[in-house]
Amino acid sequence: MILSLLVFACKTKTAPVSESTEAQKQSVVKAYVSASEVKKNLSFLASNELKGRESGTEGINSAAKYIENIFKNNGVKPYFKTYFDTLTNFEKPTYNVVGMVEGNDPNLKDEFIVVGAHYDHIGEGKPVDGDAIANGANDNASGSAAVIEFAKYFGNHKTNKRSILFVLFSAEEKGLLGSKHLAEKLKSENFNLYTMVNFEMIGVPMQREELTYITGYKESNMAEKMNEYAGEEVTGFLPKAKEYNLFKRSDNYPFYEVFKVPSQTICTFDFTNFEYYHHVDDETEKMDFQHMATVINKMVPVLEKMANSSEKEIKMNTP
Repeated sequence: MILSLLVFACKTKTAPVSESTEAQKQSVVKAYVSASEVKKNLSFLASNELKGRESGTEGINSAAKYIENIFKNNGVKPYFKTYFDTLTNFEKPTYNVVGMVEGNDPNLKDEFIVVGAHYDHIGEGKPVDGDAIANGANDNASGSAAVIEFAKYFGNHKTNKRSILFVLFSAEEKGLLGSKHLAEKLKSENFNLYTMVNFEMIGVPMQREELTYITGYKESNMAEKMNEYAGEEVTGFLPKAKEYNLFKRSDNYPFYEVFKVPSQTICTFDFTNFEYYHHVDDETEKMDFQHMATVINKMVPVLEKMANSSEKEIKMNTP
């Protein structure tokens, strides 16, 4: 996440999660994915072997190939000639990974939803006990693992009337370059974008009642519709997100700028629950995989209803 103003958050302590609260959440969630499957993919993305997934390195290219194989094996087709969308605004070769599940309705399949997350990180950070690899488990292997699971679900079940692009963005940490590149490229091709949903830093629960929050809460009715689709409050408003204008700090924003349609980010980093932003200790073992599975499992039917509504129900709010 682009959070240059938020480094003070690293001074906060990660509060323990109530096991009983998490157990209550889990008891009412349909299990589309298990915590162990989420852990498997996140663990690879945040492994030392990938050396922090800095854009333009062998580490992030290994991550791209890993994601490509998952897409291939789960019925997710490339949107372009290949799964790799080469950035034209970055000096080293680096790629967005773009897969598609075509809609099954002849009247709606030309409308698209983009579901995305950035899979790059910063590479190295300030060494701690000889460790300089900034693994980026929460930022943003967590969001990437969620998008991988969404792609697997829709790729195998094909329950979406609208078409869905599943995108793992590179060079977010360099200034949202991957999403800027793709948004402009798609716009030049007259891409019919309905809405864009981005996932960022969902690795640990918030120390609040809400499961997640959405950036740009008042920009559209997306939060309202998501909660309606879920039949409960799965996302809400975080005052700090507005204070620091997080709406403009992740890969949703280039799609809003270019297409002027609802494009927002789902997140659980609440400024009190994670102290390792851009830190070498942003490691796999600090992630709460039951929480992540809960977020993913509650968002699957939300995305499904978003893809299947007869009308475009998610709309920008008028000023």
